[in-house]
Amino acid sequence: MKFTIKKEILLEALNKVSKAISTKNLIPVLAGIRFELKKKKLILTASDNDITIQTVIDFRDDDEFKIESEGSIIIQGKYILDIVRKLPDDYINIEVIDELKILIYTANSRFNLNGISESEYPNVGLEESKKKIIIKAGVLKDIVNQTAFATSNEETKPVLTGINFNIVGNILECNSTDSYRLSRKVVKLEKDSEENYNIVIPSHNLVEFVRIIDDDNDEVEMHIFNNKVLFKIGNLKFESRLINGTYPNTSNLLPDDAFLVITTNLNDFYNVIDRVSILTSDKEKNTVTLETNGNVLTLRSSSAEIGRVEETMNVKKNNNEDIRISFSAKYMMEALKSFSTENVDLHFVGEIKPILIKSKEDETLTQLVLPIRTY
Repeated sequence: MKFTIKKEILLEALNKVSKAISTKNLIPVLAGIRFELKKKKLILTASDNDITIQTVIDFRDDDEFKIESEGSIIIQGKYILDIVRKLPDDYINIEVIDELKILIYTANSRFNLNGISESEYPNVGLEESKKKIIIKAGVLKDIVNQTAFATSNEETKPVLTGINFNIVGNILECNSTDSYRLSRKVVKLEKDSEENYNIVIPSHNLVEFVRIIDDDNDEVEMHIFNNKVLFKIGNLKFESRLINGTYPNTSNLLPDDAFLVITTNLNDFYNVIDRVSILTSDKEKNTVTLETNGNVLTLRSSSAEIGRVEETMNVKKNNNEDIRISFSAKYMMEALKSFSTENVDLHFVGEIKPILIKSKEDETLTQLVLPIRTY
């Protein structure tokens, strides 16, 4: 294998596939990136058994890519990435000598690396399904950014560490919960799905995938199998395992009707909670209390060791009812941060019932935060 390639093209591809390299993996070959050089393309693949990422660099221009001989080898991911990133030259030459020796060189630099035989690499098929689901890249980004934060970090409930994708017809409903809050995003697909699906994808895998999406207008293909899902966008394939288990029915957590709806400016409400939570002693719960008196909303928190704080703001209400309720400032702020609207509506069902956060400007998104009993 011997070729010359423009540094920026190789670096961009390496940055994408290197997200699947695990330094903790017990299988040494999985710390490497598979280079496959074929007639008119270079295929890079990396996997840690949890996710697999593959990208293809197509041969288009003599100025960007020059192939002298084909072949394949595994190159240690950390080192090839560092070398390519730090070399100052515009073009990089890579050559395999004596089957397992790799020479990476430019006009003034020469690196010799030990490679790993391609035959040792696990079989990663990355096959596609005939029944693909199409979703805009920007929509998928929104789904992940607006729901992933509400998933659980507790491995004792593995199914809650993922985002639930429920597809029926042309409706995609995504839910995430850690038992204390719930995030729901419902979007309409441009085309009906041939089958109904109810799957759970690890949230950290989805976060990694949307980070490497460049153009929000690109179309993402979803190929769903029994134990894995493959996303394909342009020359990039990203495969993730699925989480086994039945996702809880979250619909019964969402109350049907509220006795009080408060409308407030999102940024103002967020900033007030941020300031009031400064004096909370427990950084995990950081409990604040919300109370209304007419159109005046009061937020307060106190700590026996630190002191107390209180702040008021004017809001709109749908009736003359009042409420007093406590909740986690951290959870409320994370829920508010998921909205990109000017205003939000807070739906109250009772003092010990969940708080719903919605916005008339974006009806695809619903956030739910459980209250905290303070007595």
